[in-house]
Amino acid sequence: MHLKEATEPTPLAPYEGGCPECVHAGHQDWVHLRLCLECGYVGCCDSSPRQHMSKHHDETGHPTMRSYEPSENWKWCFVDDLLGA
Repeated sequence: MHLKEATEPTPLAPYEGGCPECVHAGHQDWVHLRLCLECGYVGCCDSSPRQHMSKHHDETGHPTMRSYEPSENWKWCFVDDLLGA
């Protein structure tokens, strides 16, 4: 249900800039970037050491995100534990 209602907000950071929170803290070891489909927050994936996108979901309750990688178009719903396109 959440995936069908997800919007495509303007990203709050450019892909080329990396994970904003990692960069701000001096880290360069994120793996992939994700985009919150509620607010446009950009954060690193769960394969990254600090898992900023999952932390964003935990803190805000925003239910959906998508891959922010240029060649990927899948989406994920944290609430429903569901993958979508």
